[in-house]
Amino acid sequence: MSEVKKIATRESYGNALVELGREHANVVVLDADLAAATKTGIFKKEFPDRHIDCGIAECNMMGIAAGLSLTGKIPFASSFAMFAAGRAFEQVRNTIGYPKLNVKIGATHAGISVGEDGATHQCNEDIALMRTIPNMVILNPSDDVEARAAVRAAYEHVGPVYLRFGRLAAPVINERPDYQFEIGKGVTLREGKDITIVATGLEVGFALEAAERLTADGIDARVINIHTIKPIDQELIIRAAKETKKIFTVEEHSIIGGLGSAVCEVLCEHAPAPVYRMGMRDQFGESGPAFELLHKYQLDAEGIYRQVKENL
Repeated sequence: MSEVKKIATRESYGNALVELGREHANVVVLDADLAAATKTGIFKKEFPDRHIDCGIAECNMMGIAAGLSLTGKIPFASSFAMFAAGRAFEQVRNTIGYPKLNVKIGATHAGISVGEDGATHQCNEDIALMRTIPNMVILNPSDDVEARAAVRAAYEHVGPVYLRFGRLAAPVINERPDYQFEIGKGVTLREGKDITIVATGLEVGFALEAAERLTADGIDARVINIHTIKPIDQELIIRAAKETKKIFTVEEHSIIGGLGSAVCEVLCEHAPAPVYRMGMRDQFGESGPAFELLHKYQLDAEGIYRQVKENL
């Protein structure tokens, strides 16, 4: 059997920016002294005059991006999620979100899979922060195919967009001819009648692995990929709640304010159903190899499988 292709979505981000840059002269990319890590250096190499290194000054970078958007440019402001969403929150809220400016925020190195950089750099709160900002669209792609499509969709959307990318290489699961990306629409990757696992980002691949094991145990598991956390696909989630016995959400993020919260908010208003949230449980991460951390916090395929079995 051939090995599954794996590509980090931050790599996809850099490559997608180059593709956009070739097609659209109004694309400009900003970075905060992390171009090698965020992969915007790929864009810088081809379009040095359209890449601005703002230095370790993320708040200022958001202000510059806002100003550029008012001149007709479409800026992609890039940094680690901890700095883009955390350090620069006020500027994102007041300078980009409030006036609904056409700025795209490329946040890489999200979640505990940042690994050895430790708790200070493992941002498990960014989705929660960005969800509270009116006018903000949140995209969290699961693989290379989806990440490239998300960057293009962000460009085409008029208004602020928060794009969340990971450091760890993720399996390519959406490489098929009929794949389509649409903001606000989730994707059912696997049908099932007993339970539904709603996953986002890096966790989608793990959820599919867990579902195979659960089905072998006689638990028919549906898997839904939510690449747009805001606006979330309410119709798809409501249908899953009505057709299966229980909903499980899984995210490389705090269970407070992220995907799990968004799903619960939809269901408590429209289709009450039992939901079990999987993610970081009101805790910080720690330094260590990415896969070991994912295993410890039960966010790998084994952990998802075990949590479903324990909470059915």
